[in-house]
Amino acid sequence: MATFSSGKQIPIAQVALAAIGNPDSLVSVGDNNYQVGTNTLTPTVGVPNTGNRGNILGGSLESSNVDLAKEFTNLIIYQRGYQANAKVITTQDQIDQVLLDIKQ
Repeated sequence: MATFSSGKQIPIAQVALAAIGNPDSLVSVGDNNYQVGTNTLTPTVGVPNTGNRGNILGGSLESSNVDLAKEFTNLIIYQRGYQANAKVITTQDQIDQVLLDIKQ
């Protein structure tokens, strides 16, 4: 919507959505992105909420597709690995210091 100094509002653009007749034919290209495959029917582009196209809800948030329990478990595993590596470095430093003290 364009708003003029007179207060008048007119639509100047609209978001278009595409509907795919056979969505199983889309090819995943990673990061939750898809492209048309060789068997994909021609997408029909039009106004939202018409002709099998979805609706656009302003101010809405999409639900996360992350498995929170799995990611939290991975975080704990990585943290333990980091701690183990840090202890190895600390131990190696202590051994080096003992060897330097013996040489002197």
